[in-house]
Amino acid sequence: MCASILIRIWQARKGKKLFIRRLPGLDAIDEAVGRATELGKPILFSLGLGGLNPTTFASMSVLRYVTTTAAKYGLRVIVPIFRPEVYPVVEDLMREAYTVAGRPDLFSSDDIRFFSDQQSTWASAVAGTMERERPAANFFFGEYGFESLIIAETGRHIGAIQIAATVSYYQIPFFILACDYTLMGEELYAASAYLSDNPVLRGSLVGQDLGKILITLLIVLGSIGATFATLKGIPNWILELLKY
Repeated sequence: MCASILIRIWQARKGKKLFIRRLPGLDAIDEAVGRATELGKPILFSLGLGGLNPTTFASMSVLRYVTTTAAKYGLRVIVPIFRPEVYPVVEDLMREAYTVAGRPDLFSSDDIRFFSDQQSTWASAVAGTMERERPAANFFFGEYGFESLIIAETGRHIGAIQIAATVSYYQIPFFILACDYTLMGEELYAASAYLSDNPVLRGSLVGQDLGKILITLLIVLGSIGATFATLKGIPNWILELLKY
């Protein structure tokens, strides 16, 4: 697994194009930004309940892409924050994204809003923000709890196009019902790698997939070997070998 990841990272750094399966939800990102541009309304991007962990950083990669794209069209991106330690990281990321897009004047720290670190309060504040700001597109990326249905249903009520991605498998059914597109489980990490030009991310993703294929083959071969080991007439040295 390690060798597969390191080899693919090395190939990506050398400029090799690594194939990553396109996810329908990723194609919808540009569509959602385009709809917000046509309507002249802002975009809401939620990072969920996670702190500074891998899931949140993966979600931030998507946030960077969305913000950069939105800035090119002069759109605001509203980001509700749950964890206070995430606030300064998001602020720097968005300031950089607007600068890269050539529109540093559009950046406003007022659009990065820390509401509360209590789930019910945060969910109510996010729902209220949707009702007041009327965003044309909502993105829900990261870790979520029971509040997932509250905010997703509010977004559906106001008619926003919604794209969700979460590793919280208990909340996936709610997002599937209330959102237009839903990325499930590790597809969130695939999204961050696909939208990023970082060779480490892309190489790691492809390397892990190859490693999983190898492990699956070993499990199948091991199962076949264990099955034949139960048959009579096989020399003892083969039985001992199959045990390992």
